[in-house]
Amino acid sequence: MAETERNIPDGYNFAEFPVVPDLDENIENIRNILGGSSDLLVNPITICGVRAAVLCFEGMVSGLNTVHMVIRPLTEIRIENCTSEKLFSHIHNNMIISVDSAVSVKYGDIIRRLMSGFAVILVNGIGKAICGGIQGYAMRAVKEPSTEGNIRGAHEGFVEIVRTNMSLIRRRMKTPLLRFDLFAVAQKSNTDVVVCYMADRVPPALVKSIKKKLKNLDLESILGSGYIEPFLDSGSPSVFSGLSITERPDVMCAKLLEGRVGILIEGTPFAIVVPALFTEHFQTLDDYNFRPYYAVFLRYIRYIAFFLAVFFPGIYVAAALFHPEMLNSRLLVNLAAAEEAAPLSLMLEALITLIFYEIIREAGVRLPKSVGGAVSLVGGLIIGDAAVSAGIISNPMLLVCAISVTASFVIPSLDQQVTIFRIAAVIIGGFSGLFGIALLSAVMLANICAAENYGLPVMAPVSPFSSKAMGDVAVRLGFKKLGGRGFTVEQLNGAEISESAEYELENDGGEDHKN
Repeated sequence: MAETERNIPDGYNFAEFPVVPDLDENIENIRNILGGSSDLLVNPITICGVRAAVLCFEGMVSGLNTVHMVIRPLTEIRIENCTSEKLFSHIHNNMIISVDSAVSVKYGDIIRRLMSGFAVILVNGIGKAICGGIQGYAMRAVKEPSTEGNIRGAHEGFVEIVRTNMSLIRRRMKTPLLRFDLFAVAQKSNTDVVVCYMADRVPPALVKSIKKKLKNLDLESILGSGYIEPFLDSGSPSVFSGLSITERPDVMCAKLLEGRVGILIEGTPFAIVVPALFTEHFQTLDDYNFRPYYAVFLRYIRYIAFFLAVFFPGIYVAAALFHPEMLNSRLLVNLAAAEEAAPLSLMLEALITLIFYEIIREAGVRLPKSVGGAVSLVGGLIIGDAAVSAGIISNPMLLVCAISVTASFVIPSLDQQVTIFRIAAVIIGGFSGLFGIALLSAVMLANICAAENYGLPVMAPVSPFSSKAMGDVAVRLGFKKLGGRGFTVEQLNGAEISESAEYELENDGGEDHKN
């Protein structure tokens, strides 16, 4: 290769450029690609008269492991009549640098592995590099999930390290049918993404379609699961998504057994499940640890909580303004007396109360935890009590909104949809009464029923109806009937997962998101 061909004129176009035999030139090229970044550590070493170097990023590798697994074994090598080829062959074939090692021949692969916590060994005269994974960067320990609490289930949740998340799933599913496909996506961040599935439960076309969409993402970086959700939701636009998010490895295992595909993303503890059902928002892991009769009771509590969270303030406003005959006479007198001193209309009272709650909640989430509780105390007790005492908001309205907001805590996975539809119900109920509430209910129901993802109706098994699957929706059957049935979502009425995935693979194929 000519000298002019070896130089990398543009540090941004290095991915496919091959490693050259000259050690100094390789180090210089890597420094140029990284722009002289200060965290690149280069350790020159001479082994049996042959020059070599160990490269790594500061803070990305374990210093102790680097010394004991790489530096010290290299210094102890003894080869007679050593040449570059003999040294490289000895390191590659006779030394175990780490259980995760590979040979790289392009700068793009070297840079990606350096930034993933690998140590790179370069030997003068060899146009290849040996990479060994000796990661030692700081990471959060496996702890209880923050968004999916339980009583009798496991207290382990996903973390930000994708390989740790893979191990959490593998520990629960010790079967060779569980597959993990890891690859890097996004142009700048080169984020590691893992597609996991059960080979005997998932249509191959679905896996191919999802992997192709991920590899063709037109994104510079992926810093959270929300970055790639729009690309994986293949159905028509809907308020309700055909995807679900989980922070629990046991929940992910249950979804994989039902024929879903899981996506783990480096840097976030939230995994994506494709496709998903609306009824799953009302199911928790504890449902399968409690006795069936109590699990059914809790499940219907969640259904009622969803109704109260969305429609209770709107129905109260509609009934008080347009349908007072629906209220008991004594209750109507009490409500009229409470509202008489309030200067605002019922609809404005409800909107102010709900919006004020959203402000308090957002402040509590964004502020440090040490003062987050103070926000709730000031907002809920002091300001709320002062607003009632001043006559700006009536006690009944405050009670109604508090019940609605509390009910929304029962189903946190639907918080975004509940918030929007609750405010919409108040506005429509304030202008057109219960007729507007009924219309909103029909619109919401039609929106859910029309949504699908990869050929799976989001509202299944309710619509289209499947009597076999209702044993875990309308009720919760015992494990003598549920266990070992090998049920997959592809068997639901109206599900056309294989056909839909093949259609997207042939006609879409990620062309709209091509790099």
